[in-house]
Amino acid sequence: MNELLYPYVIEPKAAPAIWGGESWKCWDENRVTNGPLAGASIGELRAKLGASFLGTIEADRIFPVLTKIIDARDALSVQVHPNDAYAQRVEHQHNGKTECWYIFSADEGAELVLGWTRDTDRAEYERRVADGTLGEILRRVPVKAGDAFYLPSGTLHAIGAGIVLFETQQASDLTYRIFDWNRVGADGKPRQLHVQKAADVLNYHRGTGGAGAQIAYTFEGLRRTALIADARFIVERIAVGSEPSSMATHDRPLIFMPVDRPLTIEACGTTVTLAPEQCALVPAAAQWCTLSSAAHDDTHVMFVTPPASREAYAAQLLAAGVDQDRIDSYMEQFA
Repeated sequence: MNELLYPYVIEPKAAPAIWGGESWKCWDENRVTNGPLAGASIGELRAKLGASFLGTIEADRIFPVLTKIIDARDALSVQVHPNDAYAQRVEHQHNGKTECWYIFSADEGAELVLGWTRDTDRAEYERRVADGTLGEILRRVPVKAGDAFYLPSGTLHAIGAGIVLFETQQASDLTYRIFDWNRVGADGKPRQLHVQKAADVLNYHRGTGGAGAQIAYTFEGLRRTALIADARFIVERIAVGSEPSSMATHDRPLIFMPVDRPLTIEACGTTVTLAPEQCALVPAAAQWCTLSSAAHDDTHVMFVTPPASREAYAAQLLAAGVDQDRIDSYMEQFA
């Protein structure tokens, strides 16, 4: 096996903010901390290893997903993200931003802003931004630990105070800020708003989205919970015990992040142990990796595959014994 192929432990990037902060766990500019490629960024791995690292994902474009932990001690701004077509036409970037959230913890009464309370339109939106009454038609959704939310581009949203979550998104930082609760930044000035670009991309229909349905199933000897099945990324929570379990890469790089206890990963003859909230990438050419934990109880792990075939994923759920009607209903959430 190529000595440059092994589980890459990733150094996170801290991003403090006036509302709390983020830790970017897996992003094109994050660097490897172990092995012969220590110090190289994920972007440099793309260039050096190509298909061995990425499988059929294009090596000349930015790593397609970004995973992060968001700690919202105060509310984030009300914002929206563009779709791919708008990002390409207006921002000259390859893709926009569809994202999802898995809630790690939430204070009592914590909530999200998620869409509108009723159908609206651009004219009303612009008027309410101007006169300060936008909050009157923002839809608020209560949250609790274990909820998963899917946010396609164009969705008006904001994370409320008292929430810690795991975010998976398209690799883009295109954010159009609409309202920032009248705060000022570190420089004492209000942060920039992007009212007109937001108006271009907003979905003005009444919001109906909430915490999504999940599917618990067992596959490849691992107890898994299907959270998000978008064409751009698959997100699961898996439970790893002391008995080693193997997982196929299916010609995709695999992203792992243990939540509560250390996780041991073996691939390509190399073994690494991750601390809680530490992230690792297993290259596509590894074909298989083995997961285990020394803890007496299960180690819970966030698992992300970028980008994935929804059809293949549906077939995996079917092979695991999940009823076809239930699979169809689950997949429809991300259509």
